Formats: sequence, C-alpha cells, structure tokens
Amino acid sequence: MKYLEFKEALQDFTIFSINEIKKIDSRFHRRRLNNWQDKGYIRKVIKGHYIFSDLVINEDILFEIANKIHRPSYVSFEMALSYYHLIPESTYAITSVSSRRPCTYETTLAAFLYRKIKPALFFGYELVESKGKRFKIASPEKAILDYFYINPHLNSPSDFNSLRIDLSSFEEWISEEKMYYFLKKFSQKKLSKRIHLFWNYLKNA
Repeated sequence: MKYLEFKEALQDFTIFSINEIKKIDSRFHRRRLNNWQDKGYIRKVIKGHYIFSDLVINEDILFEIANKIHRPSYVSFEMALSYYHLIPESTYAITSVSSRRPCTYETTLAAFLYRKIKPALFFGYELVESKGKRFKIASPEKAILDYFYINPHLNSPSDFNSLRIDLSSFEEWISEEKMYYFLKKFSQKKLSKRIHLFWNYLKNA
C-alpha cells in the first residue's frame, strides 16, 4: 500500500493503531511506518498508535486521543474540572479515569495520566461531539466525585479553599440532585461525609 492510499483509507481516524491498519491491509509491514515517520508523514504517539503529522492538535483532539490509547477511559479529575472552568488553572496532564491499571504516558503531544477506579464506578461520563469527532469526559458532578475519591485527604475548609473552585461556574454547571444521585452509587460513608462538608463550605463561601 502506498502512502496516499494509506492516508485516504485512514483519513477519518484522529489516531490509528497497528490493529486498525491490519484491518485495511493484512499484509502491511510496520517497517513502512518507520519510513513514513522518517519522512515526516506520520508521528508516533505511543507504541502502536500514530497520527498524521498534519493533524491540527487542540484540546478536543487530545481528549479523543486520551480515550483511545488507554481503554476504557474517560477524561476526568483536574482536566475535566478545568474544562468546565470549575478551577482556574490549566493542568499538567490530560487526566483520565480508567478501570484498568494506572499509568502515565509522556508524549510529544502531552502527558496522559490515568488513575484507576473500581469498574462499578466507571459511569457518569458524557459523549461530546466536536467537528465530527467524539470524546468521553466526566460530567461536572462526576468529575468532582472522582477527584474527591482519589484524594481522600480533602476533608477540611482549608483543603476545599485550596481547590480555588469558581463559584459562578459551580452554580452554572453543578446539579445538586445529580451530584447526590451519583454519590449514592459510590456507597462510601467517608466520601459522602466529605462531599457534604464540601457542599456546605461552598454554600457559605
């Protein structure tokens, strides 16, 4: 398969894997990928996953890549909180939830960090469409719960203050009913107590 045929066959893929290449050409030799990398046609993201070099990288593209290189996963924690403008600063890495092992990929595009949660807690994400592409990201309520779940030290007003939650964005995005509906699914008394303290803190802020 020549490069132009290859690109046409995979033009709808933001990121493509060796397995996906094999589906369109079972005889494909990965030596071609090395050759095309040397020529600057494609870029390796992580082992076995590639993008075309002319792909325009933005936040939505990075979220889609994050979903794909470590499955199953969805964007959450600091990155989702930043996405909804609930916290003021951008974050170091594209942070995601996964029901698989935790890991971090340092790439030329970004750092992709995955934290593990129990499979039963793998819910509460939304499928966002952007220019014909889609990515999974936690709802605002689930992003907060995920963050508190992996940060059990957050349990006092000073801890809550350090998050620098934007109150106007919080009121815009967060449904109290939805938050507590999700919280029940965690079935954790300590987490419930901390979330109640956090909610009361924000009401009195």
